[in-house]
Amino acid sequence: MTTQPTTPINGAELLNKVEQFHRRFNLFPREAAYVAVALWDAHAHLVDCFETTPRIAFLSPEPGSGKSRALEIIETLTPRAVSTESASANALYRLVDGDNGRPTVLFDEVDTIFGPKAGDNESLRGFLNSGYRRIGGAIRCVGDGSNQTATTFSSYCAVAMAGLGSLPDTILTRSIIIRMRKRAPNEKVEPYRQRIHEKQGHALRDRLATWAEQVTDTVSSAWPTMPEGISDRPADVWEPLLAIADAAGGDWPDRARAACVELVAAAKEGDAASRGVQLLTDLRDHVFRGADRMPTAVILEMLLAMDEAPWADLDGRPLTSRTLSRMLSDYVTTDNAPIKPRSIRTPSGVPKGYYAVDLADAWNRYCPVPPAKSATSATSATPQVSGHGNVADTLDVADSSRYNPTPA
Repeated sequence: MTTQPTTPINGAELLNKVEQFHRRFNLFPREAAYVAVALWDAHAHLVDCFETTPRIAFLSPEPGSGKSRALEIIETLTPRAVSTESASANALYRLVDGDNGRPTVLFDEVDTIFGPKAGDNESLRGFLNSGYRRIGGAIRCVGDGSNQTATTFSSYCAVAMAGLGSLPDTILTRSIIIRMRKRAPNEKVEPYRQRIHEKQGHALRDRLATWAEQVTDTVSSAWPTMPEGISDRPADVWEPLLAIADAAGGDWPDRARAACVELVAAAKEGDAASRGVQLLTDLRDHVFRGADRMPTAVILEMLLAMDEAPWADLDGRPLTSRTLSRMLSDYVTTDNAPIKPRSIRTPSGVPKGYYAVDLADAWNRYCPVPPAKSATSATSATPQVSGHGNVADTLDVADSSRYNPTPA
């Protein structure tokens, strides 16, 4: 019986559908993230075509930012997906070298593995690091008693991770980083219902598998052109995704390279989670209190004077301007730029400080005012500060039109 040839699949249209499937349930902070995740899903079906398989990591400073949901959707779209929150390195080596083909490993709550209280996980870190390259693996003794033989186990497989804070540098540099954030009150996504939507994801997964078979030869021999400025480890990370985008055609080659440049530039470590929200809340409720800008010196004096807050003894040291800047830089403005100190024009000089407009998006996402709380309570009178007089006088907030509100 003659086997009928498989109808060619339009790769660009298929990736569009994969991207749209993510958009239904995931709210990523950057458009570039949708491009990267859709290409990563496809790459999981083609890992044997490449020398490297980039990890993808969904990280956020706080819980409830959609990281686990992102893994749930990836699980429906990738081959032989195995989701775990805890696994030994030896178990993973045997899973990868099993008879069922290379798995797609999904690590949720990865911060519990590599966080400061997680203990020694060097073997697991070794699995994730070595499995990034095809030649990676480990040698283990197999057998009983004296009848043991040294056996090489491969660790090469696609890995997606989700967690709070950051990851070890050795893993970050091998990963595409998606910095997640909490949804604002006006941002909505479709609720994910496994009994209904898993089947839809699996249908796309099967289409991806068929398309992967059709483009295997093309992708295996591809040497995609890197965007200007992308080299060394970032080039290794993105090469598989760019090769897939080129094979898909349409606007995917251009979108993939734009996403590559954006996400490589945006990759950076985050800071402590719970303290970040406390800092944002204290800034809004106890420092700014309706002021549109505040010098760093005033901010520090007011935070350090709060008896019930940790700022006077932050890991054994008082909060400094440098620590304040580092903690706030993990959050972004409405323009998706890290929050940074800016120059402020005042009658007495041009000190560095922060603008309420830059903090507004983070306040809205991470510490929104409860509906029952009156609108005036968050914008009460500006407080007195010892040594500075009334902050409104210092900044001339009452007549801010006299000064240029933009950086000096």
